[in-house]
Amino acid sequence: MIYDLIVLGGGPAGYLAAERAAHEGLSTVVIEKRSFGGCCLNEGCIPSKALLYSAKIYDYTKHGDKYGVTAENQKIDHTKVVARKNKVVKTLVSGIRGALKAKGAVAVEGEGVITGKNAAGNITVAVGNDVYEGKHILLATGSMPVVPPIPGVKDGLASGFVLTNREILDLDHIPENLTVIGGGVIGLEMASYFNSVGSKVTVVEMMDKIAGPTDREISEILMKNYEKKGIEFCLGCKVVSVENGTVTYEKDGKQESVKADKVLLSIGRRAVTQGVGIETLGVAMERGAVITDRYMKTNVANVYAAGDINGKSMLAHTAYREAEVAVNNILGKKDTMRYNAIPSVIYTNPEVGSVGETEQTAAAKGIDFAVANVSMRYSGRYVAENEGGDGICKVLINKKYGNVIGVHMICNYASEIIWGAALAIEQEMTLEKMKEVVFPHPTVSEIIREAIFTM
Repeated sequence: MIYDLIVLGGGPAGYLAAERAAHEGLSTVVIEKRSFGGCCLNEGCIPSKALLYSAKIYDYTKHGDKYGVTAENQKIDHTKVVARKNKVVKTLVSGIRGALKAKGAVAVEGEGVITGKNAAGNITVAVGNDVYEGKHILLATGSMPVVPPIPGVKDGLASGFVLTNREILDLDHIPENLTVIGGGVIGLEMASYFNSVGSKVTVVEMMDKIAGPTDREISEILMKNYEKKGIEFCLGCKVVSVENGTVTYEKDGKQESVKADKVLLSIGRRAVTQGVGIETLGVAMERGAVITDRYMKTNVANVYAAGDINGKSMLAHTAYREAEVAVNNILGKKDTMRYNAIPSVIYTNPEVGSVGETEQTAAAKGIDFAVANVSMRYSGRYVAENEGGDGICKVLINKKYGNVIGVHMICNYASEIIWGAALAIEQEMTLEKMKEVVFPHPTVSEIIREAIFTM
């Protein structure tokens, strides 16, 4: 059989593309070598949120006295937390399988390797002894953790002393001392969880701030909240070696060490492009990632790529949209991918929600902008639910056109609010149009309305 579309990879980009394509009548096969749902569902977005929610409930029981609620003998059973996480993942993986079947997509488990194009010009992919032939292919093989050549890391990974995001989610105990190498989203979320459940957590970060591209002021507030809970940060530090029991880092020419029973390595991810036969098609790559245009096309006819493999925005929701753009263009429906309004979230307590330009990126691009920076205490619901909270909300507008170009907040519910800001940016809403929007009261989301009315 010759398929209309072969999807290589069953993560967010892959399975959604397969569902959309099959629903639109394209004969589709999706090939996944490990588990459908990819990194996001099996060892990233979903399992980490299951752990963090358990930690949040535990934190509430410990600090409920601020709200007139007291509880005694609080404890958390990490084994049960992990078991629940596994149940959640299993349920959602089954859901993906069911959705693919319901849409008519063929789901294949196994390692797919592209073998090139045949005489008819169709793309061929081998899975063991089976060969699949397709008119189009979507490359969606995702990403994997970056493993730097730091002395001791390779041996540490082999021994189980050093963990990636995959292994730490299945850790069967709470380490007394956890050192996190990397202060990005993955590192911070796991630092937050293990700090809440009893580990002494130290984060070693090479940059002078945590949370990567997050607005600097918000990242500083976030770090202060973590520090109040007992997490220690070593910023501007380069890890030089990892030995069983210690992590050694260098700062200002001096070396220091921190004790570690376990080490989480979370300094970034890289596209999976090796060992899948991409080179047989002559697909152009840059810095280890597949180059795609705004239609999600590669330089090779009928070859598309979506998700982490193109290295543009390694977020599951970005992958979803890229997959839709790719499928629409395969169907002949012109669609384009835009990256100016991709929201990002750090799901700790408090949450951070960001979308669009920060003050730093807007200034670097030479945009003439104005910013409203208001305390979350302007939100009645926030005050009612957060004793002593120090959250803020920032709204940036382009002075020339008057449209919203960025929104950043640190507060509870930020993850559920930020999509509205993304919509405003995507639709190029002006400040005046935003002022006409009616927000429900009392909600934390009203902070955006409070911010724009100060401008």
